[in-house]
Amino acid sequence: MTEAILHRPAVARLAFPVLVAASICHLLNDTMQSVFTAAFPVFKAGFGLSFGEIGLLTLTYQLAASILQPLIGLYTDSRPKPYSLPFAMAFSMAGLLTLAFAPSYPVLLAGGALLGVGSSIFHPESSRLARIASGGAHGLAQSIFQVGGNVGSALGPLLVAFIVLPGGQGRLAWFAPAAAVGMVILAALGRWSKDNGHARRRPAGAPREHSGLAPRQIGGAIAVLTLLMLSKYFYLASIGTFYVFYLMQHFAVAPADAQLCLFVFLAAVALGTVAGGPIGDRVGRRKVIWVSILGVLPFTMVLPYVGLTATVALSFVIGVVLASAFSAIVVYAQELLPGRIGMVSGLFFGLAFGMGGLGAAVLGALADATSVEFVYKVCAFLPALGILTALLPDTAAPRSAPPRG
Repeated sequence: MTEAILHRPAVARLAFPVLVAASICHLLNDTMQSVFTAAFPVFKAGFGLSFGEIGLLTLTYQLAASILQPLIGLYTDSRPKPYSLPFAMAFSMAGLLTLAFAPSYPVLLAGGALLGVGSSIFHPESSRLARIASGGAHGLAQSIFQVGGNVGSALGPLLVAFIVLPGGQGRLAWFAPAAAVGMVILAALGRWSKDNGHARRRPAGAPREHSGLAPRQIGGAIAVLTLLMLSKYFYLASIGTFYVFYLMQHFAVAPADAQLCLFVFLAAVALGTVAGGPIGDRVGRRKVIWVSILGVLPFTMVLPYVGLTATVALSFVIGVVLASAFSAIVVYAQELLPGRIGMVSGLFFGLAFGMGGLGAAVLGALADATSVEFVYKVCAFLPALGILTALLPDTAAPRSAPPRG
């Protein structure tokens, strides 16, 4: 009993300043990632890259950013590393500087890989930090944390348009000071985590929290959540990657106006992310997942057949509703495996990266073979996978599982 008390972390009320600081760092991290992908035209022109080489650059980044996340999360579940957070930002800064001064394509690949590694270290540990600071409002905390990333993703294209494009590749280095600020904030967050007892290694044989569900139920629920993530991120890829081209080709919209419409959609995604978590705290995660994925089906079905104004309006509604699912999915998965918060967070952030990249590649090939309009007609059916939410079990309050042996 004494050992259990000594190793029990301090659980306090919602630590709002900590959550805001984590969200700001998420913004800085995802801004750097977004600046990288938005700068692809700069790399293509500067190095004479083919679309295949651009695809390989994307793949290198996505693999580093997705595959490593659950592995790092699994490791830190038993060996918390709160001071790994500033090192994550250091990797991202090194990647950005490598990209800014890369003299050749292989060095570009190395820069993309460094950015991916930084993201892999950052997301599992910072997501765990958000849960620690939640005071029990896990959905709200995840939403506050996640919205920073959404805002950062939305800022990337604007920063490239106004800073990088006029001055060239070297101006990517201008964002390095933002990473340095992030390192300072993350070091302070690591110290807060350690001071509150969350950096202790879990004693061997200590009981681990358990959801109360059978392993088969947990495995089936994770499989369903993976399919729901596929539905969500394939559809988001159809908007994020091809929306500008769709508006330009289908409605003859000017490129600048099309970018503005894309920004409206990205703002809707940020708004939906903020709303999804606290609503899930109040009404339950499964209900939010039901509504956010299956609920957009009527809107996605109509979108390919309406005029420009209705298209922009529908895309806003779709962005808000569909984005509300992510925080609910992550927290629901954390409740399935409450003793594996880092691994679960890494798995689902990794899936978000991986599904988004895979969706862009698959839908791009489909668009080449048919048309962008056809892509939207096909993707309209993806939210129908939301019906699988019916297979998700109710998660019980976490309890301690007896030690093995």
